Amino acid sequence: MAITKAAPQQTDGGTDDSDDRRAPRQRAGAAEGRHLNSSLLLTMLMLGLVLLQSPIRRALSAPVMQSWTTVFVAVMVQALPFLVLGVLLSAAIAVFVPPSFFARALPRRPALAVPVAGAAGAVLPGCECASVPVAGALVRRGVTPAAALAFLLSAPAINPIVLTATAVAFPGNPEMVLARLVASLLVACAMGWLWLRLGRTDWLRPASRHAYDGQSKGEAFWGSVRHDVMHAGGFLVVGAMAAATLKAVVPETWLSTAADNPVLSVLALAVLAVVLSICSEADAFVAASLSQFSLTARLTFLVVGPMIDLKLFAMQAGTFGRAFALRFAPATFVLAVVVSVLVGAVIL
Repeated sequence: MAITKAAPQQTDGGTDDSDDRRAPRQRAGAAEGRHLNSSLLLTMLMLGLVLLQSPIRRALSAPVMQSWTTVFVAVMVQALPFLVLGVLLSAAIAVFVPPSFFARALPRRPALAVPVAGAAGAVLPGCECASVPVAGALVRRGVTPAAALAFLLSAPAINPIVLTATAVAFPGNPEMVLARLVASLLVACAMGWLWLRLGRTDWLRPASRHAYDGQSKGEAFWGSVRHDVMHAGGFLVVGAMAAATLKAVVPETWLSTAADNPVLSVLALAVLAVVLSICSEADAFVAASLSQFSLTARLTFLVVGPMIDLKLFAMQAGTFGRAFALRFAPATFVLAVVVSVLVGAVIL
């Protein structure tokens, strides 16, 4: 009697069951290989750092590197707490505040919503790192971009903490507080109205957000916080590194030379505000220390810094898109310089 050999059973796709059983083992092996490769790479990196520790130590002890490290750490230490504050406010707005609230709180006409949002910046006790994620949350909640941008620019410069710090830093010049308030609010409103006139929706691309449907409000809140910290924090690090690099290589003698020329002094402090990327909570004390410059030039430093600097440009690009930042930042810089000079000529 002939013995017939049973044909191998096949699945609907025509493959042997043994292939299906081998597939998970193959994937596990591949994952283990990747894990081993990652462990080997980390081991080699640590070994390289140990072998090169002497050259690395000598490089880090150089005066330029010490200056770079000091500026980088200072920017991060100043900015990070307020970035976290802004992230918390952003998450609270996204999760707990209904979109209808903003429709009721702001005027229906965008041209009127801009100054209202700009004046509302006085209630946020933080710096520019906090205003960027909050402004991003406002745009995502349906607030007209012009109003959100006016808030973004005014909040770091006219809040009570910043104005109080300015009064303490300039005890002999109380008019500096009024000049900073007026100039910053004018620039914020003007940029909002300029966006209404010339802005395009395809320039403004807020970063996509994760959906938190089906989660509790607490889970959605902390999920939003983790997302924004990782997103905005990375751009803050990039901006702080750029600020530290430029600060370490720019000769200090350039400042004393520029102070003797009225035009160059204004431009020099405007550029310095962009480069240093100092938190608005502390920039008044830096401006007060630049006593070789005129009050108008120092006002320009105080108006430009909270609105556009290296870390802010990086954060704005990450929050609203690079196309937006490349247009918004130069326009803000020029308008801030012009307005601060005009306000300084009238008030100071």
